[in-house]
Amino acid sequence: MPGTPFKARVRQALLNPTLRGALERFAADYVVAREQVFAGRDFEGLRTKIASIKSAAALQLRELGEEFARQVTLRGGKVFFARDAASAREYVLKVAKEHGVTRVVKSKSFATEEIQLNEYLAEHGIVSYETDLAEWILQLMPGERPSHMVMPAIHLPKEEVAKVFSRHKGRPVEPDIKTMVRIAREELRDKFLTAGLGITGANIAVAETGTIILFTNEGNARLATTLPPVHIAVVGYEKLVPRIKDVLPILEALPRSGTAQPITSYVTMITGPVPVGGVEGTALKEFHVVLLDNGRLEMARDPVFREALQCIRCAACTNVCPVFQLVSGQVYGFVYSGGIGSILTAFFNSVEQAADPQSLCIGCRRCTEVCPAKINIPDLVLELRKRIAREHGMPFSYRLALRGVVAKPKVMQGVLALGKKLQRPVTGGQPFIRSLPGPFKGWTEGRSLPALSSRPLRERIRDLEKAPVEPRLTAAFYAGCVIDYVYPEIGEAIFRVLQGAGVQVRFPLDQGCCGAPALYTGDIETALKLARWNIEVLERASTGVIITACPTCAVALKHKLPSLLSGEPTWYERALDIAAKVKDFNELVQEMEVSFPGFSTGERIKITYHDSCHYKRHLGLAQVAREVLKRHKGVELVEMQESDRCCGFGGSYTLKYPEISQALLERKLRRILESGARIVVTDCPGCLVQLRGGLDKTSSPVLAKHTAEILAAGQDLR
Repeated sequence: MPGTPFKARVRQALLNPTLRGALERFAADYVVAREQVFAGRDFEGLRTKIASIKSAAALQLRELGEEFARQVTLRGGKVFFARDAASAREYVLKVAKEHGVTRVVKSKSFATEEIQLNEYLAEHGIVSYETDLAEWILQLMPGERPSHMVMPAIHLPKEEVAKVFSRHKGRPVEPDIKTMVRIAREELRDKFLTAGLGITGANIAVAETGTIILFTNEGNARLATTLPPVHIAVVGYEKLVPRIKDVLPILEALPRSGTAQPITSYVTMITGPVPVGGVEGTALKEFHVVLLDNGRLEMARDPVFREALQCIRCAACTNVCPVFQLVSGQVYGFVYSGGIGSILTAFFNSVEQAADPQSLCIGCRRCTEVCPAKINIPDLVLELRKRIAREHGMPFSYRLALRGVVAKPKVMQGVLALGKKLQRPVTGGQPFIRSLPGPFKGWTEGRSLPALSSRPLRERIRDLEKAPVEPRLTAAFYAGCVIDYVYPEIGEAIFRVLQGAGVQVRFPLDQGCCGAPALYTGDIETALKLARWNIEVLERASTGVIITACPTCAVALKHKLPSLLSGEPTWYERALDIAAKVKDFNELVQEMEVSFPGFSTGERIKITYHDSCHYKRHLGLAQVAREVLKRHKGVELVEMQESDRCCGFGGSYTLKYPEISQALLERKLRRILESGARIVVTDCPGCLVQLRGGLDKTSSPVLAKHTAEILAAGQDLR
């Protein structure tokens, strides 16, 4: 599979129902179990401690490595500083040859996977036996790679494992877990007793004492570190912490985050050589530590990506990643999977090899909620994307669309006006594009696409801009492209609601794209042009408040503008002034304490709410929206399961990976239908593109609406 083209790997994974079923079942159970195991604990406080310890360590990795080596040496061990994968492999081989080793037993170690140690030793006549059950299963499957940093064979159901065991044993093996564990134990026992070398990784390495710490559940690491006469630990620099007391918060968080356990079955601390067989009075084992750089020290010197060294390898981020649950870690092509994996790949392999894996991140930000080290993985992925675009360029189609059209608001208006005319043969006057030909067919296989409005919001402004007699507030409405050109009815609803509450609403006609499409594809040049353009437009509006009804636009205006312009003092100050004025539509409605009567029919309509990713996780407004909706006396709000799970839109993501987008949408539509609601409400126009398109494609009677449309409806909702 690794040699298969990237998008072909994605399609293969999506067509594997067994794979998807295994991952989705685990993910559903994990979320519940993780919540239970952290109950009563201050998770935010705990991860703040870990982030502090690890970020401080990242600033002094070389010094910590030297102190760690000094302490190991004082206790009789040996440390080799491996600059890269090749030197690490060569050192292990040298030690093995010095002792005449032909058999090696290994416990799970992704550092050894990273340097391809097994393959290298095999080339030199040394057989490595994986002793972690999952790793051993994969070893029995030639060409198979780990799919998860904590549970390498999580993608394999027990029935598939039984087939692997049957082939290996040459007889039928039932898919019974206890039976298969017994077979593995019987097979591996002799390997432990006859191996001349045991190889492990380490979860933590303590500079103060020269201690390595292993968290395991199967006991195999203890056998690998005690029975063979020689032990080599391959340890990445990022595992270093300064003091033994720094271990405690990681010990508390890693098992809970990785497998939802309070603690692993075995916590092993090794400080210097130990007696062979673990028996006091016997000769001491040889103890070697290979301290692996392989890009880690370069990462530590990078002021942005240094944050990734805080990772404690719990894989909580992949456990909750909706894309990972669809495609598994093997699609990523290298040892480390998920968003964090693409970042590690960029430094441990190359930026070129990270280009495809990073593109799988849809930016839903679920990982940021659960990371016990507070790593902002989505923003690091965006930074990686930016560097890839800068160093290797963007596809011609992206350059044409972003720099030739989106970066020039006047040109974009003209292109959309032309598109409005050209779409007529495809739409037949309907609000949807239900099918596209040839290479674009995939875009409409799982959902319909919206047609451009025949009359965008900017052409309706004269009819809408009516000042209240005594306005309580004057606000500029930043609509964003989707509301302006696709769903102007949302804009009309916002005008009606706010004007009814005494707000004078202005619409700056020169407003351009917020820059999100450029930012999320790494085109900083276009994003900067649009940032300066919109700052000038919104300054000319001369209002104290800027209203948005799109969380993507709100994030761009409130957070991305200042960040983009931080190196230009004058523009930065202007960006901060604009950011301070930006307010979400629901925020303003709540602050003004607006209430809404029921429908004129007296009917109460059952609605459910879909949390858009940016709205909940970046802006933190999920509860505000619900409180506002509850002020409408004509609606009954019912919660759907997984209300905050990504719907699969992701802007251009839905065009680049339509199969993934469709799979995420299908799950979301199931949850909407299960709720029994007549209307699904969201505050993201992008999510509405996805939800309305999916509901139309399935001929569902359920409607998808923006909160503003619910609040503005005085009679009925159609």
